[in-house]
Amino acid sequence: MKKQRLVAVLMLVALVTLSIVPALQVAAQDSLIESVCLVTDKGKINDGTFNQFAYEGMSRAYEEFGLDSTYIETQAETDYAPNIDTCVNEGYDAIVTVGFLIADATRAAAIANPDTYFIGVDQFVGADAEGNAAPANYVGLQFREDQAGFLAGVIAASMSESGTIAGVYGIDIPPVKKFRNGFEQGARFVNPDINLLGTYIPSFVDPAAGSAAANQFIGEGADVVFGAGGPTGSGGIVEAAKKGVFVIGVDQDEYLTTFGGGTSEGADRIITSAVKRVDQAVYLAIQALVEGGAGFPGGTNLILEAANDGVGFAPAHDAPVPADAVAAAEVALAGLKDGSVWTGVDPVGGDLLPTVAELVTTLNASEDPAAPKFTTLLTALQAAELVDTVNSGGPFTIFAPTDAAFAALDAATLEAALADPTGLLTSVLTYHVVAGAFPASAVVGVDSVTTLQGGAITVTVTDEGVFLNDTVQVIMTDVFVRNGVIHVIDAVLLPPA
Repeated sequence: MKKQRLVAVLMLVALVTLSIVPALQVAAQDSLIESVCLVTDKGKINDGTFNQFAYEGMSRAYEEFGLDSTYIETQAETDYAPNIDTCVNEGYDAIVTVGFLIADATRAAAIANPDTYFIGVDQFVGADAEGNAAPANYVGLQFREDQAGFLAGVIAASMSESGTIAGVYGIDIPPVKKFRNGFEQGARFVNPDINLLGTYIPSFVDPAAGSAAANQFIGEGADVVFGAGGPTGSGGIVEAAKKGVFVIGVDQDEYLTTFGGGTSEGADRIITSAVKRVDQAVYLAIQALVEGGAGFPGGTNLILEAANDGVGFAPAHDAPVPADAVAAAEVALAGLKDGSVWTGVDPVGGDLLPTVAELVTTLNASEDPAAPKFTTLLTALQAAELVDTVNSGGPFTIFAPTDAAFAALDAATLEAALADPTGLLTSVLTYHVVAGAFPASAVVGVDSVTTLQGGAITVTVTDEGVFLNDTVQVIMTDVFVRNGVIHVIDAVLLPPA
């Protein structure tokens, strides 16, 4: 378990590093493609969820840019590679593949066909287990499903009268886990004591299983049901809506698809959908190729999140959703955009992130020489009685000094701080903490940040790296924890006198 947590931390660092790698440089401004082919995950282009959304994004692109196009609907997982090969053999310049499960086949095809461009929906593109870089003709489209799920959870908890809500989920792959954990975190954000039910179903195309799960949860008192698993999840919310229970869709606005724009039974029970703009992501990736490739982030990922309007929530349409429930979701959305609200969910794997104390304990026990150690920091937090605050308060951005940083601190200063845990030590520690969760991309965009201690820390970006107060260097960025972000620094910051 400790090794798994450390690997998760390193993957998170890799995600942020990859997300800021310069886009594939292409000198020509002429279009790199004249045609595009889409391969669905199991399901059809009219499934009302992410296959359909991806197809709509491709359709918008081929119509706007005059591209030749086609699509192939996958019937079984064994069809992934053959379907991709069909697109390649028919000479399509760009191939869009839909879903996490088709990622391995897509990567293999990208390596084998360097002159063809590949766009992978819900696929993480980065170095493989041996450290080999991803092919430059392959981009992953990643989404913060945890943020969309969080917003849905806020509305669900605001609407629930029984205090019990439920989720019907597809296969427990990262995008689905992000939806589930985000949904449950959003519900707890409104009601910490809410009763949460949910199940993963090992298929995205089994609406009967989704329906059965929804019925079970309704019998256990759920009065809001979230469906996140393609047609499986849709089967759950259709059944629940027929029973008069409020429901929440996923990926796109399911009022318009699954519930026929208000013409299907139960359309007045769908209170929102957790939306991720698969259509926009596919369109943007194709557009980048049409415009010469400068905006095509080959070998890495295009990440859509609340901050760039890549995820959100759908309107209530016919359902009787009170204004205060919508207002609560709007406030949460604004907070997700500015960092004052944090889901606490791993944006890569979808699991709940560790608390600060859990992460520090894992790193301190690690035998990996590259893992920073924070024994002194943890001891100082305990002495100042701040462990509970950094674990459950926030969200926070923490500039964390390593053991080596504390060892380099003047001995007299360290002794004085430890001798005054509620005074000087608390002042020093809170000078390392900023209200709000700000990744490296946000920190480097400002000249200074204001700490909980009240003093300011200046931020300077140079060719050698990022420095705080001109002398303290950031040596590791974007280590995510349940209530914020940690940036590791090589020296202790001392508040102004």
